[in-house]
Amino acid sequence: MPSYYQSEDLARFSELSKTNPEHYAKYMAWYAHAMEDGALPSKVKKLIALAAAFAIDEPYCIDSYAKQCLAAGFSPEEMGEAANVVAAIRGGGVVAHWVQACNTLEREE
Repeated sequence: MPSYYQSEDLARFSELSKTNPEHYAKYMAWYAHAMEDGALPSKVKKLIALAAAFAIDEPYCIDSYAKQCLAAGFSPEEMGEAANVVAAIRGGGVVAHWVQACNTLEREE
């Protein structure tokens, strides 16, 4: 079975602009501004975006930002370290949910 997500679909994202051009333009302007150099350099923001894409399981962003990170000069090892940070943080969420389950169990006693 072919993948539901196709890299070539990235080129179709702008089709959303046909539904509400004003909203789409405002979103794209905000997005572009958020990714510009600021307190953090644009290069670092690309790595953050890749890590966020891992965290939210967003394959289009993973494809896009993996390429952008490579072009920005990040090594596969650096991107892998970002993936490990995401995995550790998500693992911490599991621990937090265990505590929530413990609280539920205690209320049931």
